[in-house]
Parts: sequence; structure tokens; C-alpha cells
Amino acid sequence: MADVLFYHLTESTLEEALPGLLERSVARGWRVAVQTGTQERRDALDTHLWTFRDDSFLAHATDREPHPAEQPILLTTGEDNVNEARIRFLVDGALPPALDGYERAVFMFDGHDTAQVQAARGHWKAMKAAGHAVTYWQQGPDRRWERKA
Repeated sequence: MADVLFYHLTESTLEEALPGLLERSVARGWRVAVQTGTQERRDALDTHLWTFRDDSFLAHATDREPHPAEQPILLTTGEDNVNEARIRFLVDGALPPALDGYERAVFMFDGHDTAQVQAARGHWKAMKAAGHAVTYWQQGPDRRWERKA
């Protein structure tokens, strides 16, 4: 069973929070899949990960480019684990695939978006019922993650 983490964004945007989490995942030696709810969001994150910091970028590709299986970070709208990721981030309302084969799954949701909060609650119940170890993390005023459940 995968560890499933719910990250409740309250103090920053996805674009601000996601790159650091991706960097930590790659530093662990994990391949990463980031599943978005729409192609437009996938493409916006693609651009952002090349430019989010002046002195650095995150090597990645999207599922519409050649050789997606070779990518350390793959941005996708699909459910397949093309790059054999060990961690899967689900953002922007992406519906989770079966989590077999993943070490960890991370649901990131905007606490200011009622639909995303409601969807996260539903995913929490489903992941618990499926037997996954679930934890809930919320940003504090300093933007650091605090475990709440």
C-alpha cells in the first residue's frame, strides 16, 4: 500500500509549493509523475518548472513529448505510470489511478477552492477505505507544512 499525503495549500499557490516538493523527491532518487486535471494546467506547469527560479530549473518533460519513459519528472494528464515513478502528485482535480506500485501519492489542493476541498475529502475517504496510510498536512502562516492528521 502506498503512503498517501494530502497537502492543503492555504498560504501559497501550487506553483510556489510544488517545485520544492519535486526537488526533494528527485533528491531521494525517486522518479516523479505529476498528474494534472487538464492539458492547459500541465502545459502551464511545464513552462513554470523551467523558469520558477533564476538560478535553477527542474529537468522534466510532458507526456506529449518524445521519450516520456526516460524522464525523472513527467507531467501528465493520463493515469499510466509511463516513467515508472515511485511518487505521484495529483493536482488541479486530477482523478487518481490505482496506486499499486507507487511508494507515495500526494494530493495537493487549494484551500481557497471549495470544489478542490470537497474533492480532497472524498479522496481521503476513498484512500482510507482502500487501506492506504493517509496523512493530512496544512500550511502554517510561515508556509511550512504542519501535520494535522
